Formats: sequence, structure tokens, C-alpha cells
Amino acid sequence: MSTFVPTYTAVNVPTRFVEVKGRRIAYRDIGKGVPIILCLRFRGILDSWDPAFLDALAAHNRVITFDYSGLGQSTGEPSYVRTRMAQDAVDLADALGLERFVIGGWSLGGIAAQVVARLNPARVIKLVLIGTTPPGKVRLGAKPIFYERALKPVNDLDDEIVLFFHPDSPKSRAAALASHNRIAARTTSVSPAIPIETVMKLLAETKSDDIFVDDNGYRDFLKATDIPTLVISGDQEIVFPVENWFDVTPQTKSVHLMVFPQMGHGPQHEAPQISADLITSFIANS
Repeated sequence: MSTFVPTYTAVNVPTRFVEVKGRRIAYRDIGKGVPIILCLRFRGILDSWDPAFLDALAAHNRVITFDYSGLGQSTGEPSYVRTRMAQDAVDLADALGLERFVIGGWSLGGIAAQVVARLNPARVIKLVLIGTTPPGKVRLGAKPIFYERALKPVNDLDDEIVLFFHPDSPKSRAAALASHNRIAARTTSVSPAIPIETVMKLLAETKSDDIFVDDNGYRDFLKATDIPTLVISGDQEIVFPVENWFDVTPQTKSVHLMVFPQMGHGPQHEAPQISADLITSFIANS
């Protein structure tokens, strides 16, 4: 008698856990192929990713998402210190027996992913950065409306439209609603939201005028590395303006920059299939 093996999607895949260094890291794992570990955004949890994006990416790759230590369903001491977020990803890779992997990240997670690559270059196959910043001083900072919305105790759909999409575009607003509904489709083993009190505490511990302080040669590494790096950004990005990448990419050897028109901070949620197709092609061919 044959054994039925369920095919999991981002909406129904069980949350699993690994015990490592005295803490429990919650993660989800879908698809087969080249392993991709994705690092979360500011205030992000496992259920902050759009299932359509993850499923499209998992059609040709193994996609692994996780909660940072002490946040969501993970235990341990929470931190937004970039090296500690990066260590979560590396420890998870070790626990899963992954010697080499693609490291990716969205927003704050893109900073963590760059730290992973800088500190573990031999283990990183490719680097995928979505809606994030290059290291060091940048020409343009986040718009004030980002902080107004991102630091509200609870974010509603209108906040999501402002934070991750392009509110002046009817198409983008419609995409925001569709993405919101796809994320809400998961009803089991949902990671708890991060309380605003915890968010403010973590921010206070990492306060800096420069969100990605170049304190360990990160910009020089980005310029010199041969690790193929894909940066995806919307041209209406309010958190990490894409113009900052225009200042850096001409000085690099391996950074590919893709700018999505009339999109904001979450292009992979507004255009999940295109984003996944782009990343999959980049992994397979770059």
C-alpha cells in the first residue's frame, strides 16, 4: 500500500522547531531544490510573508522561513541587532544540515542577510535582497510617514497599503487587499504579533542615526564580493529609497538591481509571481 505524502503550501505547512544554543527557533519549510533562507522585516513574523510569493518561489526551490529568537513562536532573547538576527539564520542552517544556501531578506531582514554573507561568504550561494538598504551612510532616509505608521500599536490594512504598497495607485491598493487576504488565509499555528512594547525596547537597544552602520567592512564587502546579489526594490519605496542603490551598484562587481515601477516597500507581495520568477531565474542562471 502506497503512503500518501501531503503537498504543503505556505498556508498549511506545519510550523517546525529546532533546539539550538538554548533556544527554540520556529521555522517552515516548503518546496524542493536549492535552499533559500528568508530573513524577516521589522515587526515581521512567520505570517508576514505573502503565501503566493512563497508558493511561487517553492515551485523550483526549497523555501525556509523562520521567526527570529524571542519573537513570534521562537524562544530566547529577542534582538534587532543585525549580527544576532544573522546568527539566527546561520544557526537554523546548521540545525537543518545546510552547508551552503541562498540567503535572502526583506527590509530589516535584508540587512541581516548581508551580514550573513559578509561573515559566512563560503556558505552563501546567492544573496537576494528585497526592499532594503546598502550598508553605511546613504543619501536618502525613510520618509516620516513610515515611522508614523510602522510604530502604531497595531497595523491595519490601510497601514499596510502605506507601508508596503503605493497608496496613490488603485492597482497597488487592490494588490494590497489581495495580499492581505492571502496572508489571512492561514488560521493554524499562526505566529503571535510582536507587542509594540517589545518593538520599542528592541529599537532602543539598536538606536543609531545610521540604520546599517558600516562597522565591519560591509560596504567594501558588497563592492568586492563575487557572490551574485539580486536587489529588488519598488520605485515608490518609502523606507529604503532605491536611489541609495543607484549610488552603490556601479561600484560593485556582482549586484543586480531590479526596480519595479509604481510599487512600494513590498514588491514581492504586490507582484508575487514575477518576483518569484525573477529570483528563481537568478538563482539558476547567474
